[in-house]
Amino acid sequence: MDTTMIVLLLAAIVTVSIVVIVFIQMRERARIERARKVTAFEDSYKRAARLLAELPGQFLTRDLKLLLIRSMEASCKGLVALKAGSSVAEWQTSLADLRQKVESDDDQRAPVRIDSPDKSNYVQELLQNLFRLIEGLHKSGQIDGPTAKKNLRFVLFLVHKTHADLHVFQARDFVRQNQIRKAIHAYHLASTEMGKSKNNPMAVKAVKSFRTRIKELEALEKDGAERPAEEGTSKLDREWDTFLHDDEWRKKADYDD
Repeated sequence: MDTTMIVLLLAAIVTVSIVVIVFIQMRERARIERARKVTAFEDSYKRAARLLAELPGQFLTRDLKLLLIRSMEASCKGLVALKAGSSVAEWQTSLADLRQKVESDDDQRAPVRIDSPDKSNYVQELLQNLFRLIEGLHKSGQIDGPTAKKNLRFVLFLVHKTHADLHVFQARDFVRQNQIRKAIHAYHLASTEMGKSKNNPMAVKAVKSFRTRIKELEALEKDGAERPAEEGTSKLDREWDTFLHDDEWRKKADYDD
């Protein structure tokens, strides 16, 4: 074998080796990229499922539920395209049943009382995650601009409502303890929080109701009389517990007093 043949043979070996190495690297990169996409879709599904399961029932309107379901369905579609796992079929079946319940208004979830700073902070964290999820749906083209804007504004309203919930709970407690000045201050804080959603008619009416409650307590404080413990919960307080789902509040939001 002459020198030329040896050189050509070595060149061929080197070329084949390079091709094999490049092929292996490309295949590994594709495997890593697929694994990354699978993880991203699974995480996206689980984030939306967590919000659906852990957000207070009184916050989950029909529209928000359907947005979360849409996000979960998109994640499942992505996983199916990647042929990832057998649990996807179960998720899709569960989502189809849930969508049917939500669309027929047959999906009822228990309300959660926000009665501690820790619970308030946790709910706010969930709402921040929901805000980011809706932004993601808009950026990915799954929802249009007006739909995103409407729901993002509502989520901000819920953040303010969460702050107000805690202040109302504290105010009630102060009234039961006959600490009227502290109760008045807590209702002022609740009113301030709801005032941050001044474009929401329900928030505007809530602010008016808080002001009425404050005047009642100021009159009580001026009289210097002790309030019996069983009277510690006012009509406003009872209405506040069903604020988001009570027709009476919605009527107040639609018509002037």
